[in-house]
Amino acid sequence: MIRATARVVAEPADAGATRLAVLRSEAPLLLRRTGPDEIHLVGGAAGPLGGDDLRLEIDVRPGARLCVRTVEATVALPGRGPSRFTVTASVADGAVLCWLPEPLVAAARCDHEVSSTVDLASTARLLWRDELVCGRHGEDPGDARLTTVVRRAGRPLYHHGLAVGPHAPGWDGPAVLGGHRAAGSLLAVNLSAAHAPPAAPDRAVFPLAGPAFLVTALGDARAVRNHLDAASHAWSSQQ
Repeated sequence: MIRATARVVAEPADAGATRLAVLRSEAPLLLRRTGPDEIHLVGGAAGPLGGDDLRLEIDVRPGARLCVRTVEATVALPGRGPSRFTVTASVADGAVLCWLPEPLVAAARCDHEVSSTVDLASTARLLWRDELVCGRHGEDPGDARLTTVVRRAGRPLYHHGLAVGPHAPGWDGPAVLGGHRAAGSLLAVNLSAAHAPPAAPDRAVFPLAGPAFLVTALGDARAVRNHLDAASHAWSSQQ
């Protein structure tokens, strides 16, 4: 079992640049700066394995920009008990946070939970992507639960949960994934739904207060990423 916490604090610097005032890693959560306002999360070990408790804390100060990515998909593996990954983020006025990790793969017999909480100031911007793949090639998924909560100016904006696996009856039925092997969502806050891509087969678009919009997609891993990329391009064109 591994317990680890990583933390990043982004602050504005001269000429619109971003300074990483804090970039603290604990294996297997290794943070590496890869661009002027970008970091990648590098897995320092396989997993997460059952029993692991991993935490990432993100603080984007007023006027700063930060994009967080991962270098590869995260594969949740079985082990001694459930595993957990907790992300907490705070984004101040005039700041921008883009959370764009590679997919989470729920391997057979895993028991994994991802819990994300984001607090936004009223003028903060957010782009938040979640992708889940149900099992590796040729296997059924283990248990995976994803919960994302976003608050804006102290008020609830978005609360979404998805559970798949043997202990989530009906997860592959028409009310949830409809037999698809992958699901994804992309939330854009402080961007009008007028800039969102149109709805399409296996892709839904929902306007939210904020202004904000949510895109959800089903399919295989490649199709889901293509759907979400269309929404990301809408965001990028407005930056």
